[in-house]
Amino acid sequence: MKPLNHRITTVATLALLSLVTPAHAAEVKAAVAANFTAAAKEIATAFERDTGHSVTLSFASTGKLYTQIVNGAPFDVFLAADAARPQKLVDSGEAVADSLFTYAAGQLALWSADASLIDNAGAVLKQKRLERLAIANPKTAPYGAAAVEALTNLGLWSDYEPTTVRGDSIAQTYQMAYTGAVPAALVARAQIALDSNGSSWIVPIDLYSPIRQQAVLLSRSADNQAARALIEYLRGDAARAIIERYGYGLE
Repeated sequence: MKPLNHRITTVATLALLSLVTPAHAAEVKAAVAANFTAAAKEIATAFERDTGHSVTLSFASTGKLYTQIVNGAPFDVFLAADAARPQKLVDSGEAVADSLFTYAAGQLALWSADASLIDNAGAVLKQKRLERLAIANPKTAPYGAAAVEALTNLGLWSDYEPTTVRGDSIAQTYQMAYTGAVPAALVARAQIALDSNGSSWIVPIDLYSPIRQQAVLLSRSADNQAARALIEYLRGDAARAIIERYGYGLE
């Protein structure tokens, strides 16, 4: 028979664990826009630590993820890079209306792996000295659409369109510039926010429509404890601090 004091210690330990671990830890599968990859991974780690739930993250362009969702992909939460597609899911009844909110405001940046190529005014772009420029596919990636809009407002789209290389997602677009396949790319500011390498110019936000990145709980997972907890966690101080550190704006 175990000593009484050992039994008391065991009971006390179990009681303490019950305070910090959910009674029914669950899993959430999140479809996440590619620009939010690094921030989402950090938030997922903190969420799992703080709640005891587990997270599976899948990354792609917002358009591709939206298509997967409407075709029955088993996601619970959608973190898009725009507001249009989450709203479409709400309108069609495939997402929970009162869960919809803006978790981050994105910004566009011109970036090169060459530390001497881009100055803080984007002169190399404006002077049409880039023989090739990478952008994300504007049909599926909101940052790609923002890139086209910014270039159009600068009066440069007709010059760059013939030599523009298009990535399937903003992550692939960044990789093109990172590997030197193209001299520069229009990427998400968050992709370079914590990286001092290369050179960059933050594109003025008045050159493109606001990039409001919205999150929504999918209707199929309305009763998923972990999915609801992740949506709430994204609204909280811990997640917002991470989001802001990656160069996103907050609303």
